[in-house]
Amino acid sequence: MPDVDPAKPLKDFKPKHEFLVGIDSDGCAFDTMGIKQRECFCPWMIAYFGLQPVAQAARECKEFADLFSRTRGDNRHKTIKRIIAELLPSHLMTKAGGFKVPQYPHYFAWVDDPKSVLSNDGLKKTIEQASNPDAKRELELALAWSERVNLAIAETVKGVPPFPYVRESLQKIQPFADVIVVSATPEETLRREWQEHDIAKYAAIIAGQEMGTKAQQLGCVTKGKYEKNHVLMIGDAPGDMKAAMANGALFYPINPGNEVESWKRFGDEAFDKFITGAYAGDYEKELIAEFDSYLPERPPWEKRRSVSRTGQHVKSRNMD
Repeated sequence: MPDVDPAKPLKDFKPKHEFLVGIDSDGCAFDTMGIKQRECFCPWMIAYFGLQPVAQAARECKEFADLFSRTRGDNRHKTIKRIIAELLPSHLMTKAGGFKVPQYPHYFAWVDDPKSVLSNDGLKKTIEQASNPDAKRELELALAWSERVNLAIAETVKGVPPFPYVRESLQKIQPFADVIVVSATPEETLRREWQEHDIAKYAAIIAGQEMGTKAQQLGCVTKGKYEKNHVLMIGDAPGDMKAAMANGALFYPINPGNEVESWKRFGDEAFDKFITGAYAGDYEKELIAEFDSYLPERPPWEKRRSVSRTGQHVKSRNMD
């Protein structure tokens, strides 16, 4: 049997309106990002990837990478690679303890390959084709971790409602624009969360990681179907903004830590500006500049190191 294209529903989608709004889910529509990262992703990352000796540092790295930096909302495999290959080896606690962070070059090569489908299904197919025993072992470890995370999410993340004003915003959008969910979360999880709170009915398609990256999802559903400035992506992460820009779409940011205010502003003014043609330009630029200020590039431990070095310099100078 020929492989079924998982993105076919997006490619076959026929617009009902002249506008489209794409909405990210975790951390954007739902206040689920914090509990998923802290209670599901992080503990099993430490357990599966051998990070127990630097557990506290690993937690700091996970929180920074996934919640409070410019990689917020990235695919889980990309973020794991960033933590293990970059952030954790440079953390002050790791260096102080002389811990050598385990590396997974074959898994990381899969993550970096633009042809890879960064999902459990993508991992399974790559494992089936792997001839190198070391590569197969690393990929199987990553798959086991990813599947355990999904199980933990199913067990742990229940009853978390959408942010205030999300439902009201969806009700306001529905008469004027098509709505799709654009997400790097597994589709099964997305459907469960959107159906649990009776808002799945507002989305024409719920697209998860199986349908490609966010940029690919948005491209599949919009290419040749909507006029310029008639597509708006709502998201809480730089990856959402990049997906919008890659497809010539507009971007509305949900600011981390100020999600309720962001959704209220969307319903009060931003959506009206979008459908009346007043969104593109200065208004969007102001919102993006505000959004950028919420997500720093440097991790907090680098700042602590800088402060520490400055303090040592002042102390030694005062002792002279």
